[in-house]
Amino acid sequence: MAAEPGTTAVREQHRFDQGALEKYLSRHLAGFPVQPPEALTARQYSSGQSNPTFYLQKGSRAYVLRKKPHGPLLPRAHKVDREYHVQKALFSAGFPVPEPLLYCSDVSVIGTEFYVMEHVQGRVFRDLTLPEVSPAERSALYVAMIETLARLHSFSLHSLGLQGYGRGPGYCRRQARVVAVLDWELSTTGHPLADLAYTAAFYFWPNTIKQLGQGGTLSFRDTVGIPSLEELISVYCRCRGISTDLSNLNFFLALSYFKIAGICQGVYARYLLGNSSAENSYEFAEMVKPLAETGLLLSKRTSFTGDAQPSDTGELFQQTKKGQEVLLKVKRFMKQHVFPAEKEVVEYYAKDENSLDRWKKPSVIVKLKEMAKAEGLWNLFLPAISGLSQVDYALIAEETGKCFFAPEIFNCHAPDTGNMEVLHLYGSEEQKKQWLEPLLQGKISSCFCMTEPDVASSDATNMECSIWRDGDSYVINGKKWWISGAGNTNCKVAIVMAKNKNISASRNRQHSMIIVPLDIPGLKLIRPLSVFGYLDQPHGGHFEIHFNEVRVPASNLILGEGRGFEIAQGRLGPGRIHHCMRSIGVAESALQIMCERAAQRVTFGKKLYQHEVVAHWIAESRVAIEQARLLTLKAASSIDTKGSAQARKEIAMIKVVAPRAVLKVVDYAIQVCGGAGVSQDFPLARMFAFIRTLRIADGPDEVHLSAIAKLELQDQAKQLTSKM
Repeated sequence: MAAEPGTTAVREQHRFDQGALEKYLSRHLAGFPVQPPEALTARQYSSGQSNPTFYLQKGSRAYVLRKKPHGPLLPRAHKVDREYHVQKALFSAGFPVPEPLLYCSDVSVIGTEFYVMEHVQGRVFRDLTLPEVSPAERSALYVAMIETLARLHSFSLHSLGLQGYGRGPGYCRRQARVVAVLDWELSTTGHPLADLAYTAAFYFWPNTIKQLGQGGTLSFRDTVGIPSLEELISVYCRCRGISTDLSNLNFFLALSYFKIAGICQGVYARYLLGNSSAENSYEFAEMVKPLAETGLLLSKRTSFTGDAQPSDTGELFQQTKKGQEVLLKVKRFMKQHVFPAEKEVVEYYAKDENSLDRWKKPSVIVKLKEMAKAEGLWNLFLPAISGLSQVDYALIAEETGKCFFAPEIFNCHAPDTGNMEVLHLYGSEEQKKQWLEPLLQGKISSCFCMTEPDVASSDATNMECSIWRDGDSYVINGKKWWISGAGNTNCKVAIVMAKNKNISASRNRQHSMIIVPLDIPGLKLIRPLSVFGYLDQPHGGHFEIHFNEVRVPASNLILGEGRGFEIAQGRLGPGRIHHCMRSIGVAESALQIMCERAAQRVTFGKKLYQHEVVAHWIAESRVAIEQARLLTLKAASSIDTKGSAQARKEIAMIKVVAPRAVLKVVDYAIQVCGGAGVSQDFPLARMFAFIRTLRIADGPDEVHLSAIAKLELQDQAKQLTSKM
């Protein structure tokens, strides 16, 4: 017969009378083939450290047999009857286990008890880093694994008919003592976190020892596609409908390592007795001590923290419980779906810029948006809808900033976020129904028209685009440019800020905002503007737009005449620091590229990171990122606690600090990558263009610095007065 993958000839110490087995199966196993005349054949599975397992074949039918080992055994160990009993109950409930077909307690047949189950076709992965599959499939496999575990824990013993299956209460106390060699066939009713921790134990595997049965050490943090432990826990808890606050998980992780150490000791002991099921049993002797030491270290941890969010800022700026859960979901979605699609999106936008399709979205973005919306990862920026605080969203936005098109996937991209904030805060019920609802649903997109080509728009009172009332309409005339998103084929509406003609009011009460459909007569898209040579198609470009006698219904005016600056100040709060939040993610991606390049390239006889100047760039980048993140979170926290108006100084400060810090990191990364850093082979040039633009798009540094100085002088004056 063709050799079953993962099997060997039956080892000498595990041989049995195959003729007697065939005779027994032909009499007792329903459907066992009598023909062809060739005898039943058997091969032994090379994996497994306890109960020997065999692949049986008779003609076209295949089965799997599990039996007790020969020789002296510990009492209550290797209970194959329990295995058969629990598998039969789970199979009847529709849980994915092989169908158990026959149990035999007659030791005269092959020398021990045994049971036979169906042979299931599928893939077996020996290496937990899954090197043979793509990152996307790797992630999907881990999620499927943890979902299956959660499904198992969701069964009730009563529904399965397993009320007497195990003792249940006192499980942890019983496991804390070394009383026997433990194997999976010793399953019992106990604490579900023991299974979860056992499944997660490989995330903490000691680097000094080999993976069980493998030649290499585990390298989970370096393997793209493997979900973080927090992500698996989030999936598990979601499937079970329980809180992610697993405060005692460290105990169960420690317990798992002590159990694995005990198993390894037992495997080696059976090797010395000559009845071990595995060929490499002798290797297990050296694993016991480092595994037990890892368990001891885990037992001393006072809190559970994993790999995905190493930030210490939580002590200063606490995320809500919901914020933590959403962040984990976003991270999982990014790793599982967004990052694997990045290459496809880049290639799509690398097409000829003169193509008629250059402003269309690739189908993968449309698909990912539908998936994110279905998972509830949608409109996370708007507290009234998401239920998230600004601090919550700051860390979520940072995560999405690591991929240039990710914010759009979650309907959290500019300028739509700012426009939705405006309509949510200041729009009439009619305006909300007509424009806000489709924006929130992602059915349309929008643009914001404020900056003008012929005046210094950093001082918005210079604005020349005019608006005046004519009966039931408003008429708009003028030019706007740097209108982001206007090229998007789904862009249907603009919010336009214009100066009211013939109005005698203060300089800050002469402007209004109005909703203008893009297909209205008199509105013309003149040209897309490049950013350092980029047309920025993913974001719908940045256009110059002319308004020539554009007539808009008066009902489209937002809030009222002369209220434009009031609306703008509201829009400049949360919406504008979203850029700062996302830019931290850009910096993290740039630093990662820098470190990878520095570890790979050799100049003048040593790796780049071994040159002191490069090491200092890496260190300075980390310092800059942490400082910018802290100030971003402080600004977000100030908005949460005091409101945008009272957080003006923090908002202005982060608008200066974040682009400067991130630009510094990106520039260092470009320098480390050399010529490649400014080419299309790395995303660094695009990052540089985007971040450098922020120093203008979010208002010039000089304007913010003037505002900060003014506010600081006022605060100092108040403090001086209070001391008098």
